[in-house]
Formats: sequence, C-alpha cells, structure tokens
Amino acid sequence: MKALLAVVGDGTAGPVLETAIQAARPFGGCIVGLNALTTEYAVVFGGEMGFSVSSEVDRTLEREGQDRREQARALFHSVMRQHGIPVGGAAANGPSAEWREEAGRQNAVVGTLGRIFDLVVVERPAKLASLAEATLEDALFESGRPVLMAPAKPLATFGERIMIAWNGSTETARTVAFAMPFLTRAKAVDVLSVDTSFVPGPSGVELAGMLTRHGLPTTHRHITAKGRNAGEVFLSEAKATGADLLVKGAYTQSRLRQLIFGGATRHIIMEATIPVLLAH
Repeated sequence: MKALLAVVGDGTAGPVLETAIQAARPFGGCIVGLNALTTEYAVVFGGEMGFSVSSEVDRTLEREGQDRREQARALFHSVMRQHGIPVGGAAANGPSAEWREEAGRQNAVVGTLGRIFDLVVVERPAKLASLAEATLEDALFESGRPVLMAPAKPLATFGERIMIAWNGSTETARTVAFAMPFLTRAKAVDVLSVDTSFVPGPSGVELAGMLTRHGLPTTHRHITAKGRNAGEVFLSEAKATGADLLVKGAYTQSRLRQLIFGGATRHIIMEATIPVLLAH
C-alpha cells in the first residue's frame, strides 16, 4: 500500500484522512489528497422564453465550489501537520502526502484516476443517491482497485482484528487478494459466512485453511441469519468481536437488485461504523 488516493470533497473529510493515515502508516505509503471541482452546473429555471441557465446561479455555485476546495485544502494540510506527515516531499520513515486538484465531477475523476493507486479511500455515504454514494460506486466499478470506506468516526486501531465477510463469490475472492497486505499484519483474522448470503464456491472453512497456510492467525464461523439481512449479521458480529476492519466483496448481486430488494453490500455501505475494504 504505497500509493493511496484519499477523496477530500470539503472541510468535513477528516475521517477519510484519518483512516487513510491508519492504512498508509504501516507501509510508509504516500497519501494523495484529491479534490475535484466541476465547472458544469445543470441548474435551470423556467420562464416565458423557456428554460435557460442562470448565470448568477452558475457564479454562485462556482464560488461555493471554490470555497469547498479551499476548506478541503486547508483540512488536508492541517491533518497532515497534526500527524507529522510531510506534504510534497518524501519522509525518511513513515507516510508522506501530496495534494492534488482536478477539474471534473468528483465521482468520474475518482473512477479514472483511482486506477493507478493501490487503494482508494472514500467516505461512507450518509444517504442514498448522493455524491458520496456515486463516488463510492465509481471507485468500485471504474477504478479496478480496492476501495476503503471510512467510517464517520475513525477507530483507535486499524487492521489488528480483521473480519472477512465470505460468501464464496468471485468479488469476495478478489477483495481478499487485495486485502492481503493488511491480513498479513493482523493479529487475528475471522472468516465469517452466513447461510443466506452464499453463492456456489469454496466454503469459509476452505478459505480459512488457505489463509492459515499463509501463516495467518485465522478462525472460521458459520452463522444462521434467522431472518436478518446478511449485512446486518456481518456488522453485528464484527462489533461483537471487536473487528476494526471488515473485508467484503461488493455487489455479488446487481446494484439494481440490491437497490430494490436490499442486499448485504447495500446494508453495510449505509450502516457500517468500522472501516470496510470493498472491491468488485
């Protein structure tokens, strides 16, 4: 984890930066704080002559965007300074940082730029159909890289006790592979499977056996959902065991199906209070 892209949309992105630092520190990684500013505003109003773009509204939105950028930049430098992380230069020991500004829609920029990073760090969406959710999904589906979803309140530890939400799927297998740098440093790895959230594939016992051969302190449990959403089971068990990182393959079921009927990924995205490593 030598190159991390941390999405800093405005001055409220402190939890993203704190989580990125926790992820980067063991590897001496470089945290690149990204702020993307769009110049395209789809704001219209109706009048006698039909719809047109309001130049005054356009200027107001541009000013607000610049204000958010300045807040994001100030926050980034403040957090890095608090942690003694140099910005713009390599550190002798420990992580370093860089600040980057781009033009364009945040979600689209993250989806493309993220392709050259080891890890993309984003905020947990507070609500559906938001810029935060669009950014998370573009990072998952367009970057091809693992995504670390930061909780609203960073934990005191990170990656010491890791839970793998195993369902036998290709998506989760890929996520476990991406997570190996963290798994190999963990004090405990708990493979958890749920009876209602499984596709044809290797069992949790088999995954635990493979990780044990890597020398990882791994245990396995299989839980009966008893009418609960599988995502709820994963989160409640993670809390009960003191896990400080959850590894989860994203959207084994389609996004549309999960949007309509619910699903483990969507529940975890909206409810997680610990960092979640996701990949599709």
